Amino acid sequence: MVTISDLQVKEIISVENGQKIGHMTDLEIDVDRGKLLAIVVGTKGKMMGLFGKDEELVIPWSSILTIGEDVILVKNVTRPELYPPEKPE
Repeated sequence: MVTISDLQVKEIISVENGQKIGHMTDLEIDVDRGKLLAIVVGTKGKMMGLFGKDEELVIPWSSILTIGEDVILVKNVTRPELYPPEKPE
């Protein structure tokens, strides 16, 4: 059995590029059906903790490949960029 506190200490890693995404901060649950829908990862959109805002990345349960002893491996997930590309005019 895995508890929420067990999941919160595991590093979440993208299998496509090996990028560290962060740690789980919350779960999205369908209480009517008793299903886990997604995990929520808190990401920092701040530069050295000063500018910007905290953001959350929602990873659907279907994107989780495996939950290991130390990490959670996910697919098809990209970390939000600090400065998104500008839109062409």
